[in-house]
Amino acid sequence: MQSSDPLTLSSPMSRYAHGERLLVALDCIVFGFDGDFLKLLLVKRNFEPEKGNWSLMGGFVERNEGLEAAANRILFELTGLKDVYFEQLQTFGDVDRDPVERTISVALFALINIHAHDQDAARAQNAYWINMDRRPELIFDHGRMVELALDKLRYKAAMHPIGFELLPEKFTIPQLQKLYEAIYNQPLDRRNFSRKILSTRLLIDTGEKNEKSTTKKAVLYKLDQEKYHRQFNSFHYFISPGKG
Repeated sequence: MQSSDPLTLSSPMSRYAHGERLLVALDCIVFGFDGDFLKLLLVKRNFEPEKGNWSLMGGFVERNEGLEAAANRILFELTGLKDVYFEQLQTFGDVDRDPVERTISVALFALINIHAHDQDAARAQNAYWINMDRRPELIFDHGRMVELALDKLRYKAAMHPIGFELLPEKFTIPQLQKLYEAIYNQPLDRRNFSRKILSTRLLIDTGEKNEKSTTKKAVLYKLDQEKYHRQFNSFHYFISPGKG
């Protein structure tokens, strides 16, 4: 007996009778830390519209590709890195957000070790690291995406250990503190921060010292990866969640 349900498809090749075809894009807010400043990976566009202006890195989701696969592909093309930490941020769907064609954009933010990424891969995409506090005006609604991503980063970094994604394999506690100060754009109390970080028991003392330090050589730590992944969603409260 044939169904009277209007959504029933008569064959695998059938299409819904109503509904306009729309493009789906991914826009990536990629954060990095160079040891002093929180940075954003931006692309100088070499095509219209907005040729010559600054943009987030992104691309269109392909027909046979899921969102996660598309994100991994785009981030690999931009940084040369696999297994990049990223989170979906928000979907942007204003009718006139893209002047060329109706496009729905899924924004995500990613955290990478700026020293580990493939600089040649970034240059091939016409991408550059820009200090967050000196970021230029961006095309379309990309500026709004960055603002929301920074808010999300600050909120999550206050309670969860995601900041470690931005650091090299070995680091000192002063370097870690400098990262958090860069994220929140304000100084933090040294003793209080050190106490909170060590109390998480996420750090392993390597027994090495930072030989590049011009002052008293600080102990180099590395992240206990097993504890990190096991405790990732635990609340550590590195600093007050209201900061920033």
